[in-house]
Amino acid sequence: MIVLQPVLETLARDGFTLWPVAESAPYGFLPLHGGLTPAEVGAAVMHIADCNTVEPENDDHPPRPTDPLGAFLHGLLTMDGLFASGGLRVTDTATGTTLLPGCCNGLDERRDWWEVVDGDGWASFGHDPAPLAERHGDVVQLTVDADDEGSPVIELPVTDLRLLLADAERNLIDFLQLAAAWAPLHLAEYAAPVVQALGRALDLPAPTNP
Repeated sequence: MIVLQPVLETLARDGFTLWPVAESAPYGFLPLHGGLTPAEVGAAVMHIADCNTVEPENDDHPPRPTDPLGAFLHGLLTMDGLFASGGLRVTDTATGTTLLPGCCNGLDERRDWWEVVDGDGWASFGHDPAPLAERHGDVVQLTVDADDEGSPVIELPVTDLRLLLADAERNLIDFLQLAAAWAPLHLAEYAAPVVQALGRALDLPAPTNP
C-alpha cells in the first residue's frame, strides 16, 4: 500500500509558551490533516510562523510589535513570500521505503507533483536527500535520493498517484479549516490575519470565516 501525506518539517523549540503546542522532534515531520489535536495545530502554526521569522528588508514593512505574540507572528504577517518547510511524504508500507521532502522544499511546491502526472513527467523536491519523481508510461518511479546510486525506489501507477495527490490537497484544506477554528481561541486579534497568512504559506485560499 502506498501512503502519501502532506507534512510540515518540525524543529525543536524548547520553552515556547505563547500557546499550547505538542512536542516536536528536531528535523521531524508533522502530517497535516483535519484530525490533528489542538496542541498539534498549535505546533504546526508555531513551525510555520518560525519559518518566516526573517526580518523584512523592505522599510515599508511595519515595525515589529512590542508584545510577545505580535513579535513572534510579525514575519508571518508581513513577509511577502511565505514559506512552510516540508512537502509530500510517500511511504510504501509493504517495503517500509519512505520518500521524504529534501532540504529547502516547501509545501507550496507540491504543485510540482502535477508536472509528473500531467506535464513533463519529472520533478525533484529539495536536496540532502534529493527525492525525484519520474513518469515512465503509466508508472511513476519515485527515487528516495537521486544522488545515491543505490537509492530505494517506490513505483506506483499514474492513476493512483493522481488520486493520492487529490487526497493530500483535501487534507491540507481540512487542516486550514481546523486552524481557522483554533486561531480565535489562542491568537486574539491576530487570529484572522494569521489564518490568511497560513493560506498563503500553503498556497491555499483561506477559509472565508476564520
